[in-house]
Amino acid sequence: MSPDGLALIGTLGLGALRDSGWQVDAIGGLTLGADPIAYAISYASAHTASPIRAFTVRKEAKAHGTGKLIEGPFHEGDHVAIVEDVITTGSSALRAADAVRAAGGEVSGVLALVDREEGGRAALEAKGLQVVSLVTAADILAVAV
Repeated sequence: MSPDGLALIGTLGLGALRDSGWQVDAIGGLTLGADPIAYAISYASAHTASPIRAFTVRKEAKAHGTGKLIEGPFHEGDHVAIVEDVITTGSSALRAADAVRAAGGEVSGVLALVDREEGGRAALEAKGLQVVSLVTAADILAVAV
């Protein structure tokens, strides 16, 4: 959540989304891990021809207020990229994708900061979701060695 980290991840994430070819109106994922990444990408897109709105998916709906699972400028019919900080099992991204679909959105794919290469990508792809990751565990290990 540092300014430097947000600037870097926002720019890299936006580039990865553009390279994916996905149609994306909004980006978000399960709170809290996805939040700073989605916000950074949204901010990085602000002065582009196609700004991307950011939203948050709650782990459970609040009993008061709007009672919604999705908070922020998400609209029914949006094409959405689900964002994930780290893919391990894929369950957080699947929960977020289910919430988006239940609210009338279409999931274009899943963008992960890190794929731990522990089966999560395969689980997501088995559910018909395309996955793009900025780095993998192997990438990080190769640099660390």
